[in-house]
Amino acid sequence: MSTSAPVLADPAVIAKYEPVIGLEVHVQIGTRTKIFCACPTGFGAPPNTNVCPVCLGMPGALPVLNRRAVEMAVQAALALECRINPYSRLARKNYFYPDLPKGYQISQYDQPLAGHGGIEILTGGSPKRIGITRAHLEDDAGKSIHDGFSDSDRYTYVDLNRSGTPLIEIVSEPDLRSSSEAYDYLTALKEILQFIGVSDCDMEKGNLRCDANVSVRLRGAPRFGTKAEVKNLNSFRFLKAALDYEIARQVAVLEGGGTVVQETRLYNPDTGETVSMRGKEHAHDYRYFPEPDLAPLRISPEWLEELRSAMPELPARRRRRFLADYGLREYDAGVLTQSRDLSDYFEQAAAAAGDPRLAANWIMGDLAGLLKHAGKEIADSPVSAAHLGELLSLIARGSVTSKLAKEILPRMFESGEGPHAIMEREGLETITDSGELERIVAQVIAANPKQVEQYRGGKASVLSFFMGQVMKATRGQADPAAVTGLLKEKL
Repeated sequence: MSTSAPVLADPAVIAKYEPVIGLEVHVQIGTRTKIFCACPTGFGAPPNTNVCPVCLGMPGALPVLNRRAVEMAVQAALALECRINPYSRLARKNYFYPDLPKGYQISQYDQPLAGHGGIEILTGGSPKRIGITRAHLEDDAGKSIHDGFSDSDRYTYVDLNRSGTPLIEIVSEPDLRSSSEAYDYLTALKEILQFIGVSDCDMEKGNLRCDANVSVRLRGAPRFGTKAEVKNLNSFRFLKAALDYEIARQVAVLEGGGTVVQETRLYNPDTGETVSMRGKEHAHDYRYFPEPDLAPLRISPEWLEELRSAMPELPARRRRRFLADYGLREYDAGVLTQSRDLSDYFEQAAAAAGDPRLAANWIMGDLAGLLKHAGKEIADSPVSAAHLGELLSLIARGSVTSKLAKEILPRMFESGEGPHAIMEREGLETITDSGELERIVAQVIAANPKQVEQYRGGKASVLSFFMGQVMKATRGQADPAAVTGLLKEKL
């Protein structure tokens, strides 16, 4: 029985095989309290302080299901186009880890909350639907800490603050055929869940975790190969790297005459390898049975419709609307719907500006640069959507040049003020007075006789030189159209 290969298969050999991948994604639901008790779910509390007899599994402590966790899980399932089961049950999943104080995890097994959904991704420029087998509720375990202490070489520490945190587990069909498709699927899943406000999906805090089931088969073969489950995938980069390694490892095993065994493997980001952890458990190993302390969960048609009607517009639909209603480019619509805050900001700014494309360009360009430099997100922007739209409307009307607007925006970012207040205080109005412009144009022409001679000799491109000199003299405040007309007239 071979579980690893000393040498990985090379790309030409790997190309003979087709990977088959399914992902199990655990998402922390963004409730303030845990799923079966009133303990807070906030990140960063001192170890073992956000705990109580319920999440510590004390004898006689009874769980009470968090209604808000159910509502958010249902909305997540609706966004993933799942069918919501009107009747589902919570069950005990029995296993023994130091960070599982009850000795079991409350999850769902044969009667989950939802299933039969899917997400569309682009692969090779074409849409592909990745099926979702099931989406179910469960509580999280605690956290085992293996390093960071002076005696970590001898002891493992346990922090039970996460114990009882509400999760929704989303299990895909084995429809993914490459590490890139898996990356795109997880990206789309994260985008949807963030967009509807179910979770912040912060992987650094453990709020989005992923396990991958992967096997390989010769291309054209009708049956799947033996799968291995790869755990410890806590970043998008690690997911892709771990899958690429595991695919190459399994191909090398088969090419060497060995047999891939069903097992659980861990990904080591330091070495870039997956290593065997234990033999893969089957469902019967967990001895599932219905949770005796919790009644079955019933989702009435009225409750379901209430939750459905409260759903925000999903990112895919909003992208299509941005293309149709605002005439945006495909790329721009994709960027502006990466988050709900960003897409809301764009729509408000576009309405105030009266020019959606101009709003898109400034939000993705100048404003994005200021936010990145300040380490801020769009939700924390000191420049409100209304104020940005006001500035852009001045550009559209010709009251402010783009160059001048690029000077005004950073001042708006620093102060939080609108454009008119800054322009009035700092004297940044566009110069449209014909007498003033004529005087400046005359000075520029008089100071550059060589360029005047070139222009009159037929070198029309010199006009841009004169335009630059006038703009320099006016700090970019001159009306470009008026200056162009005056230059041509005087020259």
